Amino acid sequence: MDKQETGNQEAIYDYQRYKQLLAKAVDETKRLELIEIIIKENARERLEAQRMADQVAMTAMTVARVLGPGGRRENF
Repeated sequence: MDKQETGNQEAIYDYQRYKQLLAKAVDETKRLELIEIIIKENARERLEAQRMADQVAMTAMTVARVLGPGGRRENF
């Protein structure tokens, strides 16, 4: 894997990139490199943060849909 693929600790979580790297990890050496990249980039923590942000966004959309275009509802 080249330097661009390995990224750095400031890299953002990129699902598609990790998926591509996983597809390329056909032998033990490449799998270990992938594991090292994921650890370095704190992928688990970044994924969890992304999931939380997605969950908050979905909740906000649900609330907006329930409240309708007028904002608040006087009667439920």
